[in-house]
This record gives sequence, C-alpha cells and structure tokens, in this order.
Amino acid sequence: MSAVEAALLTVPIDFQLLFGALPTAFLVMDPDLVIVDANAAYLELLGRRRDELVGGPVFEAFPPAPDALDEDGRNPVQASFERARDTGQLDPMPIAKYDVLDPATGELGERFWSLISAPVLDPDGRTALVLQRVEDVTAYVRERSALRSGPPPGRDGRALEAVEADLYARVRELAAAQEARDTAARRLSSLAEVALQLTTAETVEDLERIVVSRGLAVLGADGGGIISPDGRGGWRATLSAALGEQVQLGYGNVPYDSPLPAPWVARTGRELLLPTEKSGLAFDDSMSDVYTDIGRYGWAFLPLTVSETCVGSLAVAWAEEHPFSGDELELLRVFAAQCAQVLVRIRATAAQRAAAVAAQVMSETLQRSLLQQPPTTGSLQLAVRYQPASQGAHVGGDWYDAFVTTRGATMLVVGDVTGHDVEAAATMGQLRNLLRGMAYDSDDSPAALLARLDAAMDGLHVGALATAVLGRLEQSGSAQRPTWRLRWSSAGHLPPLLRHADGTVEVLDGRPELLLGLDPQARRSERVLDLEPGSTVLLYSDGLVETRTADLDEGIGRLADALARHGDLAPEELCDRILADVAPGANDDDIALLALRPGTDPS
Repeated sequence: MSAVEAALLTVPIDFQLLFGALPTAFLVMDPDLVIVDANAAYLELLGRRRDELVGGPVFEAFPPAPDALDEDGRNPVQASFERARDTGQLDPMPIAKYDVLDPATGELGERFWSLISAPVLDPDGRTALVLQRVEDVTAYVRERSALRSGPPPGRDGRALEAVEADLYARVRELAAAQEARDTAARRLSSLAEVALQLTTAETVEDLERIVVSRGLAVLGADGGGIISPDGRGGWRATLSAALGEQVQLGYGNVPYDSPLPAPWVARTGRELLLPTEKSGLAFDDSMSDVYTDIGRYGWAFLPLTVSETCVGSLAVAWAEEHPFSGDELELLRVFAAQCAQVLVRIRATAAQRAAAVAAQVMSETLQRSLLQQPPTTGSLQLAVRYQPASQGAHVGGDWYDAFVTTRGATMLVVGDVTGHDVEAAATMGQLRNLLRGMAYDSDDSPAALLARLDAAMDGLHVGALATAVLGRLEQSGSAQRPTWRLRWSSAGHLPPLLRHADGTVEVLDGRPELLLGLDPQARRSERVLDLEPGSTVLLYSDGLVETRTADLDEGIGRLADALARHGDLAPEELCDRILADVAPGANDDDIALLALRPGTDPS
C-alpha cells in the first residue's frame, strides 16, 4: 500500500460516501499520476470498473490517440495534471478531443471533454492527490460542427437565429455549470482537509472551533454555528466571529424549547431549509429578530444525527437569500454527518474519562478508608503513608495497619497483595480485616497470627498471594523509663530497617518464609528485638524500593541511606522526606510505609 493510499484510509467514511455520490465524474490520482480512486459517475461515464483502474498509471488505462497530442508530441491532458500538481493551482483545459475505448465495440470512439485538474493539498501545502473533474461534451461539439457547415435544407434565417440563440444559451449554461463544478471541486478538496482536522478534535470546544473557523468557510457560507446540549438542560451555540460578539451573547445559550430554528432541529432531528426571508418568517415569527440582529437572509439547519439519535444541529448562513442546489445540499448533509460522528465520539470519550475518574476516586476513597491513621500510645510515635501507583488503576494491594489490642500490645503490619487493580485492593481489605479480627483480642504471636491468616485464606477460598510483615510491640518498665520489645514475623516480605539512636542503620534480615496463600500448613518463625528509646523502625512495601532500572538490594540500600540521613526527624516528617528521596518521580507500584519510634516521654 502506498503512503497516499494509507492516508486515504484516514478520511472519514462519510466523505467517501459523498465522493461516491457526486453526480459529476471525478478521478483521483497520486502525484505520480497513478489512479487511487474514481467515483460512480466517472465509472459509468467511461464504462469501466473500479478494479480495472485503481493502482495503474492513468495513461495506461487511457492511452492517448496520436491526434490527441500537441505539435510537440506531448499529451495536453498529462500537462494539465502536472501543472495542477506542481503549482498547487486549479488547471482548467479548453475542450479537448480525447478518444477512448468503447467497451461495447472494443474500438476507439471519438469523444470531446471539458476537463479540470485540481490539486489536493496536505496540511503542509504539498500536493497529496490530483483530482480530475470530467464532463463529456461530445454531443455539444457535434451540434456546433453541424451548424457551422450551413443551415439545414428548408430553414430560413429566422430559424437559424433561433438555433444560434439557443446555442448561445447552452454555452452560457455550460460555462455556469463548469464554474459550479469548479467550486464544488475546490470545496471538495478543502472539505477533505477539514474532515481530517475534525478527526483530531478531542473536546466539544475543538469541534466548535474547527467548524466555525474553517468548515463554514469551506461551505461558502457567511457565518453560522454549531448547537449542542449545554449540560444544564438547554442548548449552547458557538457562532462564527463574523456574526459579531453581540450575536454570540444573545444567541449563545437558549432554552431547550426555544422556537428558534437551530434548537428546533436539534430537538426534532429534522432538516430545515430557509432559503428566503419569507420562508423564515413562515417558519416562526422569531426569525424576524434573527434577520434584524444577525443580518443573514439565507439559512440551512441540519441535524447532527448518528444512529437515529440527534445530538445537536449545524446552522449555516448566507448574507443574501440563498436557494440550494442538490450538490450543495449533499455537501451540507455530509458535513453535518461528519460533525455528528465527531461530537458523539467526543461525548463518549468524555463519559468514559468521567467514569474512569469516578471509579478511580471511589477506589482510592475505599482503599484510604481502610488505611486509617495509627493510634497514639504513650511515648510511642507512629507515622504512616500510602502512595498509589501513578499509572493504571491508581489502587492496589499494598496496605499498612497499626492498632492496639485488648491486651495492650500495639500491632504493626505492612502487606502487599499481588496485583495493581481494584481486585487486589478488595482482597487487601479482606486480609486486613481478617488479621485485625484475629489479633485484636488475642495473645497470639506474630508467627501464629500469620499462620492463622494463611489457614483462613485457604478455608475461605481467598484466591490470592500476599506478602506481609507483622509486628507486636509491647512496653514494659516504668512510665519514666519504658522499655520496648518488638516481635515480628515475615511472610515473604521485605526486611524491616532499624536506625539505632547513634544513627547507624541495620537491615533486620530473617529467614525467608513463604508468601501467604501458598501453603496453609507452612511453619512460621519470628524474631525478637529490644528497642532503645530514640531508635526508628521502618516497615515498607516493594513499591518504595523496586524500580525498572534497579533491583531490590539497590533499592533497599537507597532507603537505608535516606533513613540514616533523615532519621533524626520526627516520624511524620521522616516519611515525607523518605518518599521525596527514594521515590521522587512517578512510581509504577503503590507504596505503603510505616515508621515507629519509641521514646522516653510518656506524654
């Protein structure tokens, strides 16, 4: 497939329908004069099939006869194509004799043509396609040749004058038709550019800007606008600047049941043509003010309809009264259909984005509702942070928890359910609540609690894998000189970090044990550590330390360095500085972080 053919595939389907339905014959070529398309009128006029033509050089399909060449042996039709291609300008030809093969007889037949070559320019002003408008004038030329040979027998001079007058009128009609075809060709070329611009529209404002700033001019109009729902039960109209600021202020927002033509068409989905002032006043008395305020006397209002649903209307205006030709109406309808498709696409995309944002907010709200602030117990300082992934669902399976049991112990946990989506967040909620319920009124050790949680996951058919580090912190000693003992067990989770009061950082390694959800019979162990006042313990999930460019060991090393540098800060500020240092950019995974510091101050 050539680049030109690939580009053609991006042209909206409605424009292709327009091209195929035009009553005038058109041939489309690439800059190398290879045929890439021909409309139905062209194929019927030449008696050819599309598959016979597309993909071949135009002059292999239609080789010139010797008498079609000029005195220098060049083909004038080819020269016209090349001028249009190279100059970027229309190139009309004089009536040309160019014989073509008659499919019925297999012989060359004498034919005369009125031809116009038109360039189709890309956004950079280069010729992407060459368009040929074709009209068969063989009958006209033969009639003129017969008249030049003398009056037929039995005709008097008055009859000859009548024939010549009729011939003059026919010539004038042909010139007018040629001018109309030329205009249509120019508009067709420009409409292709506008259609391509419309495919880039991402908002209703983009659509309105393209329609009023470019599309209306392509249609040969003196103004107009596009009307769509305003979100408050009425209609909003974006009107062309040529109509003036006061017109925009007066007609920019109208009620749903307004009698004006544009809202009426948007409500009913019916086309409305008001080519004359009389026709407008007959439609509704409100048009009297429209003519006075806007100063446009020819109007077309077209519904923006997709799949029998009308989503707005297109208003097109002319300064003078404006009767409509069939070709012009077809152009207006196709342009309106293109606008309707873009508007529906934009609204659907906006709805999907709104739904995605709502789902994201709901999911994050749900997840954060499960991640409560930790309790304050005597001289123990606790701080927690949760940071969702910057891409994807923005929720996941990471969680933290801290609560005081009925026995006075403080339970601490950071866990991570596999997955980065709403399902992982929901499973996280289940595991969090199960663990809370088991630990709240229990003296079980962290290892026993993790074993019970693993068995519950199996019995309740919680089909997920998870890691977790669970700690039990108990205080003893006097209120003035408390001592703290931390017991913890890890189910495949990353090791906690301990910053001693002297600033050194230790990675609390333990024997690696199975993740939750693999084997409910797995035996679990735990470690015990006495914490000195002023020391700091960090529990964290892998989203903080694992990146695409570094392994876990490197990430844990960076975290340990940050803890060493900022460990004198209060836990709340410490968490913020660690996140800023270790995960400063967009994180691929969600992050859970818990910092605890025992002290000597009982207040």
